[in-house]
Amino acid sequence: MPSSSRPPVGRLAPSPTGRLHLGNAWAFLLAWLAARSRGGRVILRMEDIDPVRARPAFADQMQRDLEWLGLDWDDGPHFQSHRLDRYEAAMEDLRRRGQVYPCYCTRKELRSLASAPHAGEAGPVYSGVCAALTPEACAAREAQGRLPAWRLRCPETPVSFTDLRRGRQCVAPASLGDVALRRSDGVWAYQLAVTVDDAAMGVTQVVRGEDLLDSTPWQVLLLTLLGAPTPEYLHVPLLVDEAGERLAKRHGSLELAALREAGIRAEAVVGWLGHSAGLQDTPAPVPCPASALVPRFTHQALPTGAVPTPLDLAACLRSLG
Repeated sequence: MPSSSRPPVGRLAPSPTGRLHLGNAWAFLLAWLAARSRGGRVILRMEDIDPVRARPAFADQMQRDLEWLGLDWDDGPHFQSHRLDRYEAAMEDLRRRGQVYPCYCTRKELRSLASAPHAGEAGPVYSGVCAALTPEACAAREAQGRLPAWRLRCPETPVSFTDLRRGRQCVAPASLGDVALRRSDGVWAYQLAVTVDDAAMGVTQVVRGEDLLDSTPWQVLLLTLLGAPTPEYLHVPLLVDEAGERLAKRHGSLELAALREAGIRAEAVVGWLGHSAGLQDTPAPVPCPASALVPRFTHQALPTGAVPTPLDLAACLRSLG
């Protein structure tokens, strides 16, 4: 893990498959503050490898939203869709070393794993049924028209990493399974793309929502296989709605563009987020620019559980002036 005295290299990595909402703003603000509070650099990376849902218009909108919030960056934007050759090179290296194997399981067969006793929050753990296929067996499946996904072999030893909020984490192999790095339709999986890019861009600090905590062991393993150092990790609590569900694109009224169009100031949004993160010592949120929170940021101030949002948050933000 990088020395805490060294200025970190952080990143903002939105997926341009929709418009940014308040939950995204929360995670990106905290990632930006974590880097800037230690004199670090920030990289902007658009994770647009989904050929169906990613749109250039969303990427443009996201940059405007981040700028509106007062979040800047030193490098980028980089687009994963322009970096496919890097993922191919990493995959070829893993193939050469026998770290990956082709998987011919159909969607129906994979869905059946969802009812397995070992299925966890991150989805069913793949049992490795294709891991020992012979070249002849692979050829027979391809003769039937099956195209393979490519999976990373489960490690034989636990994977360990440190999260700044949770301390040392040690994940047993049985909890991991053989994760897919490339789909059968040729689309690169998140786990490979994000890890290759973090290594190539020199990212030393990863701050993101705790819903991505389950992805971290695989990324740590891949970084090790790629010969890259492990960043420091901080998985932050999520913003949730009145039903306890994490904020998502379905919460259209909480999209940053919608809030802006409703006349709500960026300082009100940042102040509410900063207060919710424990970075203001006032009884109620106080509007402020993002830069005002930089000297106040500490991960120890963050709440330990999910952060609820008021039923009519827009009215609340508007009242802040």
